[in-house]
Amino acid sequence: MSTTSQNSAGDHRFPRGLAEILGGDGARTGLSHLEKAAWEIRVEPRPFVTWLTALLEDDAKVAEIAGRSYWHPNGFAKLVLHTAAEPEFRIRLHVWPESDVVSPGESNPHSHRWEFASHILVGTGMHMVEFTEVTEGGKPFRRYRYGADPANPAALVAAGEVRLRRTRSPHVVRGEVYSCDTDVVHTVRPIDARLTATVVIQGPRRTPTTVVYCEPGESDDQPNGVLSEADFRELVTAVLAASEPEAAS
Repeated sequence: MSTTSQNSAGDHRFPRGLAEILGGDGARTGLSHLEKAAWEIRVEPRPFVTWLTALLEDDAKVAEIAGRSYWHPNGFAKLVLHTAAEPEFRIRLHVWPESDVVSPGESNPHSHRWEFASHILVGTGMHMVEFTEVTEGGKPFRRYRYGADPANPAALVAAGEVRLRRTRSPHVVRGEVYSCDTDVVHTVRPIDARLTATVVIQGPRRTPTTVVYCEPGESDDQPNGVLSEADFRELVTAVLAASEPEAAS
């Protein structure tokens, strides 16, 4: 595996272009900026695919990205491809490998400390279920705060028992953009068992904590899995192969 120069991967024009969209008008990055960035990838995916190829060919970047990425307990990979401070944003690639069964995705309803917009790059699409807390009806859950323990920011801190009711179930298919504010509580899973990949443009952190809900009896100990450099190479290679028709159109 050859190593490319810093200019071809670490200082590629694709993340620089997104940075201009997200902070070019001098305003603090908001959901509208994130949606615009995601639509930029939707309309013209080739710059992203070219950059992803450059990352794969750069041994140092592969090691750096694998070190801050991980396997979610529900079997998909969260690849943090790029981080930036000014404007503050991240580019992530979420990958559900092809399987014999449909992945459960993120089974615990949860919110986020930041806004994001995502584009379905590979696969049929994603199915979301959104929830709200209610006093009557719905289903019982145990509520936790993620990020509330200074000694262990990844720990889930108990925050009472509540009931959740489904409010809507949006589907997002390949080629579409989905955006999410910090007050949305949802679950996410692929529509089918095919290889599925979403490009996520994450904005700045808005709140110090976020909520995660577990069903009664469900363990709150759900550690992330280590993602190796070999995992990264295999996943990105598969995504690039599957995205070729989209990038060429």
